[in-house]
Amino acid sequence: MQTWQFIQNLFIPKTWKHWLGLFIFALLITVAIAAQDFYTSLINLSGQGKFTIILIIITFLLNATTRLSSEIIFLGALGILFLSGILDEKTALKGFSNGGLITVAVLYIVVAGLQQTGTLSWISQQVLGLPKTQTGALFRLLLPIMGLSAFLNNTPVVAMFIPVVREWCRKLRISPSKLMIPVSYGAIFGGMCTLIGTSTNLVVNGLLIAQTDSPGMGLFDITKIGLPCAIIGATVLLLGHKWLLPDRKPVIDTSEDQRQYTVEFIVTEGSPLAGKTVEKAGLRHLPGLFLAEIQRGEHILPAVSSQEILEEKDQLIFIGIVDSIIDLHRLRGIQPATDQVFKLDTPRQERCLVEAVVSHTCPLVEKTIREGKFRSQYNAVVLAVARNGERLQGKIGDMILRSGDTLLLEAHSTFLDQQRMSQDFYLVSGIPNTEPIRHEKAPLATIILIIMVILASFSDFGMLKAAVLASIIMLITKCCSPQQAMGNIEWSVLVVIGAALGLGEALESTGGAEAIATTFMSFTGNNPLMALIVVYGITTFLTEIITNNAAAAIMFSISLSLANSLEVDYMPFIIAIMIGASASFATPIGYQTNMMVYGPGSYKFTDFFRAGIPLNLLFWGITVILTPIFYPFN
Repeated sequence: MQTWQFIQNLFIPKTWKHWLGLFIFALLITVAIAAQDFYTSLINLSGQGKFTIILIIITFLLNATTRLSSEIIFLGALGILFLSGILDEKTALKGFSNGGLITVAVLYIVVAGLQQTGTLSWISQQVLGLPKTQTGALFRLLLPIMGLSAFLNNTPVVAMFIPVVREWCRKLRISPSKLMIPVSYGAIFGGMCTLIGTSTNLVVNGLLIAQTDSPGMGLFDITKIGLPCAIIGATVLLLGHKWLLPDRKPVIDTSEDQRQYTVEFIVTEGSPLAGKTVEKAGLRHLPGLFLAEIQRGEHILPAVSSQEILEEKDQLIFIGIVDSIIDLHRLRGIQPATDQVFKLDTPRQERCLVEAVVSHTCPLVEKTIREGKFRSQYNAVVLAVARNGERLQGKIGDMILRSGDTLLLEAHSTFLDQQRMSQDFYLVSGIPNTEPIRHEKAPLATIILIIMVILASFSDFGMLKAAVLASIIMLITKCCSPQQAMGNIEWSVLVVIGAALGLGEALESTGGAEAIATTFMSFTGNNPLMALIVVYGITTFLTEIITNNAAAAIMFSISLSLANSLEVDYMPFIIAIMIGASASFATPIGYQTNMMVYGPGSYKFTDFFRAGIPLNLLFWGITVILTPIFYPFN
């Protein structure tokens, strides 16, 4: 009787918990059967195939369970495959010459030009704004990314938005880990809405034309399936971001032990900030910094209201930490309130910010900065002074230096080498990425970006050529310097992408990928719907462990043969492959945009499991339900 009651509860569920239990039970049975079939296929594999699969499993486990960096793990796995002879020299290094990887590298240079001209800051202000809640920020972020990715390759879209979102997070005081994954996912959502949204769709369409008598797909043929997936995926992120997205390191450390500088800026003549309120000018949203007072002619405005309207030549007194002072330094329309800055012999674009701690042997101790002729002595200008958290009164030039004062300087980069061993300073350290913004070149950088997009999207020029051309023009026109361009490249990201492509090559060449595919195809039987479910599942699984294009290419031929054997139309399977190969959310290596946000978001490998696996399952269900409706089997 108890056994019968158990069977009734299991197979005649009455609540959602019972449905969940039944699903898990069925999933476990399916996994067990698949594992047995896969074991059989593994036995028939060559020794190299077995070794490759085991090595890739170990690589995933190391990423998920250790603190070793991803580039070390993947390079180590690639090195083992090379030393064992599974990959020859050419194949092992093939991933590092991959067009997609080179495109990502070149796009970092283009983004450097956009960043150094202030174009990205303008995009942040005009498009993203300053929402009050994290949900509002996510909504503001997903809309433009999805819209752009539908008609542009999603890689440059993500490359462009990463520095924008990093700066935006500072203003909103949101951890980058809450928004960087949505940057990648949003680009994937948009990319699957049109034929040109992602390279995977174009690869599958090319195979369709080459291997069938089809003339190819139209621009919006995939939209019937991709758009509902994108809308539902974005909705899930908006509703569930508190649980799905991790909270890693804070956007900025505003703890009390940081140095508090007093710094003056002046609203320049013709400034775009003149006539705006303090809040609209973005001067109320920098963490760890506050506007203490405004000097307007002979008048001093203390306790500045957020609705106070700025005027030209206003002197703004800020107190805060160096990271936010750097943001002020980059803001268009204000400049340090010291005429010494513009009397330096060094061209402004070659200057950087430096922190220096005054020693007791410095000849300027107990003298004002003006009396000591600091600029003439060191060819550097004092922008701010910090002294044990004390707020220093008066103008910078009138401040008396004391031993232990920390100075924020603007100087040529050679200042570091010249004064590092000097007895005048206890410590000299440079602040990275503090070169003055070249606002006058912002229109030129914007034009270069538009030309790149047009060439990549509406001509035969190709994304790589368009990106190379744009990067060359950025450097020639001095939108960014060669040093800035090279410093902006995320080398660790490129290393992981290149090594992961090498692992995918090994899995494909040894027959491991085909063994995984054929194992699961045994579940299809003669049921087209079941075959569609399995095709999507294998495609998305292979995408997570090799590359999206490789997974699509492997599954295309298998699916074509399957459709012919079932005597049904192949289009439902083509659509499933396109969506499945694009919907890569569960691992950072499955899609290159995931890898691009991995470092900026300070993520762990397993962070993608939390948000990605539910989305993978959701897209799987949506695709297998909608595809037969819009693309019937017969």
